[in-house]
Amino acid sequence: MPAILPTVLPDVSPLLLAMDLTGIFIFGLTGGTLAVRHRLDIFGVMVLALVTALAGGVLRDLLIGAIPPATMQDERYLITALASGLFAFFFHPFINRLVKPVMVLDAAGLGIFAVAGCGKALAYGLGPLPAVLLGVLTACGGGLVRDVLVAEVPRVLREEIYAVAALLGAAIVIAGAMLDLPKAPVAIAGAAAAFLLRVVSVLRGWSAPRAPGS
Repeated sequence: MPAILPTVLPDVSPLLLAMDLTGIFIFGLTGGTLAVRHRLDIFGVMVLALVTALAGGVLRDLLIGAIPPATMQDERYLITALASGLFAFFFHPFINRLVKPVMVLDAAGLGIFAVAGCGKALAYGLGPLPAVLLGVLTACGGGLVRDVLVAEVPRVLREEIYAVAALLGAAIVIAGAMLDLPKAPVAIAGAAAAFLLRVVSVLRGWSAPRAPGS
């Protein structure tokens, strides 16, 4: 099957790196803020921030053969995640004054990670469907581990449109690649679409279909 993208070297582009680091900081804030809400100490806050920020990307890299994962090759990933945990620990009152702070941050991280994960999968030569699935895994993996660690049902399994929003963002990246559109505008559009769908779904109470009679 012919590739939908020109041959791309597996080096991380500046765009993917910027999106990865931005998503790491945002997701780290959600993990750290949730840890503070659960009254964890500074160690617990840092662990939850690190797991939330990095787990999805590590799983993605392992599955596409980017070994060792980018987190272990580039100290900027770990530094960004640690910085987000410290920020959440010291400035959580400011974050909590925002309207629906964790949801908004989580939606932003969701969109960025879905796009970055899908883009990196394409850069490593994967086809459209596996790339979309890895985009969703990148976006949802860290949040899933975060929720399990604080004994909550993972948000991706119970909340309003969540994984579907990540699917939308990744699908836009695939469409842009097939049409050979500029990568940066496509990435921004994908992240924005996933973010908006997630936020609107929460505000309007939309949810994915459930089993009849459940």
